Amino acid sequence: MPTRDFALLAAICLVWAGNNIVSKIIIAHFGAPPLFYATARFALVTLLTLPWLLPAPRPLGRLVLIALLMGAAPFGLVFMGLQTTAPSSVAIVAQLGLPISIALSAILLGEHIPLRRAVGMVLTLAGVVLVMWDPAGFRLGPGLLFVVGSAATGALGAVLMKGAEGVRPLTFQAWVGLAGVVPLALLTTTLEHGQSAVLASAPWQFCAAVAFSGIVVSVVAHTAYFGLIQRYEVNLLQPLMLMTPLANIALGVMITHDHFGFRMAVGSAVALAGVLIIALPAGQAGGFRRLIGRLGT
Repeated sequence: MPTRDFALLAAICLVWAGNNIVSKIIIAHFGAPPLFYATARFALVTLLTLPWLLPAPRPLGRLVLIALLMGAAPFGLVFMGLQTTAPSSVAIVAQLGLPISIALSAILLGEHIPLRRAVGMVLTLAGVVLVMWDPAGFRLGPGLLFVVGSAATGALGAVLMKGAEGVRPLTFQAWVGLAGVVPLALLTTTLEHGQSAVLASAPWQFCAAVAFSGIVVSVVAHTAYFGLIQRYEVNLLQPLMLMTPLANIALGVMITHDHFGFRMAVGSAVALAGVLIIALPAGQAGGFRRLIGRLGT
């Protein structure tokens, strides 16, 4: 991978990590209702990608379901989780998405799970459990429960996406936005309050966060990542995507002052090692020299 493309991938990971930090600040510190924030985000994505909405891919019903599972559901849930959960913990617990997608692929698509991936799944789960561990015992609070739900819905959408071919990235983004904005608008109107208050007390902060999440994260970063997928093997890109949770942890400690003690460090290391074992192809799982050599080409 040329240095320029590696720098682009690193920038994408940094942007995605920064999204959790920005969302945490606007939701927990400025009091933005999470579903309202998600609604504004998807409304902006829909507006920006509207020219690519049509012609609608077929079958449309399947596309809308996938768009909901990969858009409104995971983002809405993770935003709700960020109300009470540190971004660094969110970043690690969200890694459950990869083993969940493998398990769902086996259940729904009949795919075989090799022993190496099974070991990686166990390690990922063990690391996440350690991150969620409390000195008084295991505790799965509402915030982390929302994050687990976000990982599960996103994983299900990714599995269903395997059967959807020929959908252009910006067309998919357009339908993710459109499919998400309507149910999220209904939910925030019904379940939340304080929308007007945050717009009155922190209008430019809220708009800046929505612009970052909608324009930089969704339209720019996701589109750039789809471009990298078209040029490189997924088994090269997936291990490098571990830069996202690592950057999230670093930004969380620096900006939102997340606690990062010994237990969190060990749990993060175990979980990310499990993800790496899953992501690396069989011939590379035992060592990193070939991966490093490929980065320098």
